[in-house]
Amino acid sequence: MKKLLTLLAFTAPLSAQAQEAGELVSFVSCPVYRDTDQGRKSGCWLTTDAASGQQWDVSHSPYKPNWDYAIFVEGRVSEEGEDACGAPVLEPVRTSRLLDIDCTRHMIPAEGYPGRFFIAPERYITPLARRPEAPEGPFEERTFYAFFEFDRDFLVYQYSDFIVQQAAYWIEAAQPRRLVVTGYAATDPITVSGVELAESPEIAQARAENVALTLSRLLPGMEIVTRWETGSQPMDLSDADTIPGQSQRRVEIKVEF
Repeated sequence: MKKLLTLLAFTAPLSAQAQEAGELVSFVSCPVYRDTDQGRKSGCWLTTDAASGQQWDVSHSPYKPNWDYAIFVEGRVSEEGEDACGAPVLEPVRTSRLLDIDCTRHMIPAEGYPGRFFIAPERYITPLARRPEAPEGPFEERTFYAFFEFDRDFLVYQYSDFIVQQAAYWIEAAQPRRLVVTGYAATDPITVSGVELAESPEIAQARAENVALTLSRLLPGMEIVTRWETGSQPMDLSDADTIPGQSQRRVEIKVEF
C-alpha cells in the first residue's frame, strides 16, 4: 500500500543547522524541481531534511528523482556555494526513489537562480565504435564493482553502465578463465526520517543476473558464474564515492585465471 509523505520539501527553511563540508547526510523527503533555463538538463532538484530544516541541492545524483515519489537521500556536504540553485549542495550524493511513498508534484520558478550548464560526467559511456586502447598486462585476478539505486537492479546511465563497460574492456584484453558475478542486497533494516528501509532479498539475485547478462552480451563465450548474498555491509570502494550505503548496493565481478 502506498503512503503519502508529508515532509518539508517545497519551500526554503526558515532556519537550518550548520553542517561541515564532507559531513554525511541522509534523510527521506519529497523532491521539488527548480525550473531554471540554462539549456538542457540545467534545472535543479531540491529537497528538505525535515529533522534539520535544511534544504539541499541534490542535482549531482546519478539517480534522478521522480517528483511523484519520495527519495532516500545519501550525500556529503559540498563546499560548492548556493548561487546555482539556491540551496547548499550535496556532492557526492545519491537520491534513490521510494516508489511506495507518494509525493505531490511541485515545481518552483528560477527566482533568479541560473542553474547549471550541462557537462557530460566523467562516467560517460562512449559508443562501442569508439573503442579505447586495449589495457596492457600483466593481468592478474581482480574484482570490479557495479552499484545500484536502493532496491533496484537497473544499470544506471552514466554511472553503473560505464563501470561495467570499463570492466568488459579489461576482461576482453585479459582473457581470464571465468567470471564470478555476485550480487549483494542491503537487507538489514535501517530507519531514516521515521521510514524503515530494507532492500528485498530477491534484489541480490536480480542484480547478479542482470550484470551477468550484460557481460555475456559484451563478452560472448565467457564463462560466467552467478551468486548472491544478503545482509550486505559497507565497503571502502572508490566508485561508491564515499557513500557507505551505496557500497552495500553492489555487484562484484571477480576475474579468475
